[in-house]
Amino acid sequence: MRTEVKINPNLITWAIARAGFDVEKFLENNPSIQNWIEEVKKPTVKQLEAFATRVHIPFGYLFMPEPPNESIPFPFFRTGNNNTDKVSLNVFDTIQILQRRQDWITDYLIDNDHEPLTFVGKFNENTNANTIVVDIRNTLSLQANWACNFATFEDTLAFITHKIEEIGIFINFNGVVENNTHRPISVDECRGFVLVNQHAPFMFINAADAKAAQLFTIIHELAHIWLGESAGFDNQNLLPANDPVEKLCDAIAAEFLVPASSLIDIWKDKPSIEYARRYFKVSPIVIARRAMDLGLITRGEFFTFYNGYMDSFKQKKENQGSGGDFYATARKRVSVSFATYVNQAVNQNKLLYRDAYKITGLKGDTYQKFVTQHLH
Repeated sequence: MRTEVKINPNLITWAIARAGFDVEKFLENNPSIQNWIEEVKKPTVKQLEAFATRVHIPFGYLFMPEPPNESIPFPFFRTGNNNTDKVSLNVFDTIQILQRRQDWITDYLIDNDHEPLTFVGKFNENTNANTIVVDIRNTLSLQANWACNFATFEDTLAFITHKIEEIGIFINFNGVVENNTHRPISVDECRGFVLVNQHAPFMFINAADAKAAQLFTIIHELAHIWLGESAGFDNQNLLPANDPVEKLCDAIAAEFLVPASSLIDIWKDKPSIEYARRYFKVSPIVIARRAMDLGLITRGEFFTFYNGYMDSFKQKKENQGSGGDFYATARKRVSVSFATYVNQAVNQNKLLYRDAYKITGLKGDTYQKFVTQHLH
């Protein structure tokens, strides 16, 4: 027996648009759904479940009287003068996933008597950038030119990620929604975002971005944590939005990665992006950006260099194709330190396996193999 259900047609068109489809074309290609909207026919529960899966929506939403008002609880900054609380569905769902992880780990840490992190919100937008840079370095136990010890800027990125997680910040690198490769997160829309609270700040870094740019994004987000401000950003051309906090975070990231006095001294001897990159062990686009800030190259020279570098990165990425080690990728998508807490809670009988699977996005045997073979 077919169980047909009555729903508000507005919810159907809202869900289609929310998923990023052109509503008119979608309905043209799916006349049965057009019939639901015109109330010529009612959908069955099974049909609605299939529709919910297709448009990436919680099944229960389809039984609401009206479409929910979905917005993110922090500003999402666009380079230039714009910021918004509306983002694409893939970014929105990623924010929701990380918020659920943050809510769980915050409660777990408080229940286990973890103290609040003293550096969260330690300064405000009126503080000098250099003062904050010094405090971040001290908290991470780093010298001014700390990155010079590494062979490549990829090594620098791996090292600083580890240092940041050691002090209680969780970092998630991902270029798709959870593990769904059919739901990519566009770098043009989102280079990253940061969810700030006193116990468990969460960073999201778009793994589809060049590692060269990821390094700058991480430190930009770190600055947000020191200022106690959650935010998302596209940082087009590695440039900030026209907002006081964004500009300050940008200045902090630049000075943290490439101290102005050191770059000026090196540039006097040899004015070369490549030479400075080899010295500082950060990416060439970070050097170029810093050189522009300090008036060592023009804005036009920076954009030419940046665009050339990113075009080259995109070309290399296309030639490489997809693939890679799933578990190595999962370590970055979930965060080793976060997964360690989840595993600890399971072993203490404070979290069901079912809930551990849900919160990590890893199911059954995949979860077991991950926590037993890939956490250390």
